[in-house]
Amino acid sequence: MPGFLEVFGNKDPASPIGYNISPGRQQLISSLMILGAFVSASAAGPIAKFIGRKTSIWAACVLCIISNVVMMTTTSIGGLYAGRLAIGLANGLFMTFAQLYLQECAPARYRGLTIGAFQSWTSFGTLVGTIIDNFTVKLGGKQSYIVPLGIVYVVPGLLSLGLFLIPESPRWLLQMGEEEKARKSLKWLRPFPELVDAELYEMKTAIDAEKDLARNSEVMDIIRNPVDRRRTLLAVSAVTLQAASGAMYVISYGTYFFEMAGVGSAFENSCILTAVGVFVILVNSAIITRYGRRRIFLITGLLLCGICQLIIAAVYTVNPGTKSTGQVIVGMSVIYIIGYNGMIATYAWLCGGEFPSQRLRSYTFGLAAAVGFLGAWLTTFTAPYFINPSALNWGPKYGYIWTPSCFIAAAWVWLYLPEVKNRTFEEIDEMFLARLPARKFRKYQCIGPAAMVVDEKNPRVSIQEVVWNNPKAVAEAAIHVA
Repeated sequence: MPGFLEVFGNKDPASPIGYNISPGRQQLISSLMILGAFVSASAAGPIAKFIGRKTSIWAACVLCIISNVVMMTTTSIGGLYAGRLAIGLANGLFMTFAQLYLQECAPARYRGLTIGAFQSWTSFGTLVGTIIDNFTVKLGGKQSYIVPLGIVYVVPGLLSLGLFLIPESPRWLLQMGEEEKARKSLKWLRPFPELVDAELYEMKTAIDAEKDLARNSEVMDIIRNPVDRRRTLLAVSAVTLQAASGAMYVISYGTYFFEMAGVGSAFENSCILTAVGVFVILVNSAIITRYGRRRIFLITGLLLCGICQLIIAAVYTVNPGTKSTGQVIVGMSVIYIIGYNGMIATYAWLCGGEFPSQRLRSYTFGLAAAVGFLGAWLTTFTAPYFINPSALNWGPKYGYIWTPSCFIAAAWVWLYLPEVKNRTFEEIDEMFLARLPARKFRKYQCIGPAAMVVDEKNPRVSIQEVVWNNPKAVAEAAIHVA
C-alpha cells in the first residue's frame, strides 16, 4: 500500500510502486503481532484459572481497541511497533479463548462444525478487510490505511455486546466448583433440558476423577504425567502443523510477494485467494460433521500444499518474471489455499483443542497456541531475508524450503495423530488413559468415563462398576496405586 509506505517506508525507484520498506522494518511489523499472540497465548492457563473464557475475550476486545487507537494516531515507527504488539496480544486471547469456549460448549458431534464456523468467520473477516484495502488504496496518503483501521472498531464493539447474551463455559464452571451455574449454562446451550443432568454428571465425573488420579492440577503435570505429556505433545504438534505448511509465508507476505513479482494486481490476487479460502472453509463446515476425519484431511492437505509450493518454486526458477510464470503462481496459490484452509487450518486447531485433558485444557491449549504462534513468528521474521529484493531475492523460490516441511508433517500425522472424530471429551479421556496407540483410537469401543479413582487411605470407586471389566482401566488404576 503506497500510502502506508509513504509514512513508514522509503522511496525506491527500482520498486514497481515507487516505494519499498527495509527488511528489518518489514520483519518487525509482521512479526510483532505474532509475538504478541505468542505471549498472550502462553499466559492462557493462569488467565483462564482466574477470569474464565468470557472475561478473557472481553479483555481481548479492550486490547484490540487500544491498539487500533495507537496505530491510527501514530506516525512514528516505534508507535506502529507498539500497536502491532498490542493487537497481537489481543489476537492471541481471541484465538485461544474463543476456540476453548466453542470446543467446551459444543456437543461432540458438532465440535468440528463449530470450529469450522469459527474459521469461516475468521476468513470472511480477512476477505472483507482485503476488499476494503483494495478500495482504500486508491485514496492515497495516510487515508488509505487509516480508513480500514477505523472500520476495525466494529468487530470488538459488536463482540463485547454479544458476550452479554451467552453463558460462561459449563466445563470451566465445573472446574471452579460452580455446579449450579454450570447446570444453568448447559441448559441454555442445549435444546433438550431434560438431558442436561445426565451430561453434566458425565462431565463432573470425568473432571473429578482426573483430579483424583492426578492428585493435583499443577501446570507441571503437562510434562510430569506421562498421559498428559503425550496429550500435550500431540496438541502442540497438531497446532504447529499450520506453521509447518508454510502458510504464514503466503498469508503475511501474499500482497507484497505478488507486487514485487509483478504478478497482476497484488490486491486483486489477494482478494481472489481470500475469497477462495472462505468458500473452501464454508464447504468444509458443511461436511466436517459427517466426513471430517482428522488424519485424512490433514495428510491430504499437507501433501497438496507441499506439491503446490514445489511447482511454484520450480516454475519461477526456470522462467522468472514471465506472464506464464505469473499465471502459474496465481493458479498454484489458489490450489494451495484450498489445501490449507480446507484441510489444515480447521483440523489443526480442532485437534489442538480435543487432545488436552480437561483439568489442564487451558494450559495445554494455551501452550499449543503459543508454540503455533512462535512457529508463525519465525516464518514471518525470516521470510523477508529470502523474498525481499534487497536481501536474497529468492521470491517464489522460497517454496523449496517449505515443500519438505509439508511432507515431514504429513508423515508425522500418519504415524502419531489419533482419530477422535465425534468423540466426547470423556471418551477421549478414556482412550488416552488406556494408553492406546494412535491407530487404534478410531475403532476403540468406549464403555463409559474411563476414570478409576482408587485412594490408598479410603478406597472408593467414583464411576459405574462396569469399568472394572475393562482390563486397561484396571491396569491404569493399579499404576496410580503403585
